[in-house]
Amino acid sequence: MATLSIPPVLTTPRDDAMQLYRAFKGFGCDTAAVVNILAHRDATQRLLIEQEYRTMYSTELSKRLASELSGNVEKAILLWMPDPAARDATIIRQALTGDIIDLKAATEVICSRTSPQIQYVKQIYHARFHAYLEHDIEYQASGDHKKLLLACISSMRYEGPEVDKVMAEKDAKSLYKAGEKKLGTDEKTFIHIFSERSRAHLVAVASAYHSMYGNSLKKAIKSETSGHFEFALLTILQCAENPGKYFAKVLHKAMKGMGTDDTTLTRVIVTRAEIDMQYIKAEYHKKYGKSLNDAVHSETSSHYRTFLLSLLGATHR
Repeated sequence: MATLSIPPVLTTPRDDAMQLYRAFKGFGCDTAAVVNILAHRDATQRLLIEQEYRTMYSTELSKRLASELSGNVEKAILLWMPDPAARDATIIRQALTGDIIDLKAATEVICSRTSPQIQYVKQIYHARFHAYLEHDIEYQASGDHKKLLLACISSMRYEGPEVDKVMAEKDAKSLYKAGEKKLGTDEKTFIHIFSERSRAHLVAVASAYHSMYGNSLKKAIKSETSGHFEFALLTILQCAENPGKYFAKVLHKAMKGMGTDDTTLTRVIVTRAEIDMQYIKAEYHKKYGKSLNDAVHSETSSHYRTFLLSLLGATHR
């Protein structure tokens, strides 16, 4: 039976800009109103609101948000405002040049995006920060991890569904020879295959590897590599096989144990909200036996909680 969904009240970007201006006025900011508007607008609507706000009040909405909000809700909303490519560029730039260098965050974004997405992020990165992504990676990353990231951002991978089975078996064999069969590891082969093959092809390689050698490619990576290089390879492989499952794991890790890794929690929810959040929620429930909404609800509070739950599509609490 279909449930009756009540259509949202239709507002124009101009109305939204005025409502936001009102929320900022006076003593203190009406954060609840800000969250209520922005958490329910898609990328196009957010852009139009920013344009209207600039036209009407001759100031940047993001600057106003930064001065009116604080803490986790400020970080989350400021990350939510730009379009996906600008957001990715910002995450990578902060991760590579901020006060705290976060190679994991930069690696996660670079290794989980498609080739066309990365090419676009590179352009935005240069336009926004007057810096080359390659140079920042050169400066912060090292060794095989650096080589893999540079290969990922420079190669134009095919992203279609077609797979050449013979080629997949050949790659599986090359990886076996370069890893498990060899004393030491030939990292070059891993870098070459993982940065240049399509997602569908990598899934076929993993499947061929398993049937040919009885071991999973994931296990082979774990035993043959380490550190950021291992993390990058696993991110590429798992996002090729099942991105929903991969990000469900990242979220679970961010909320596990004492305290919460709010940076990761915010980054994943904000960047995946308009891409594959329903899949992530389903995978989370399947793997951990509780809903992602409940987990986020118990780990967060106040306006920050309301904002993240709105992005997760939690209609009531």
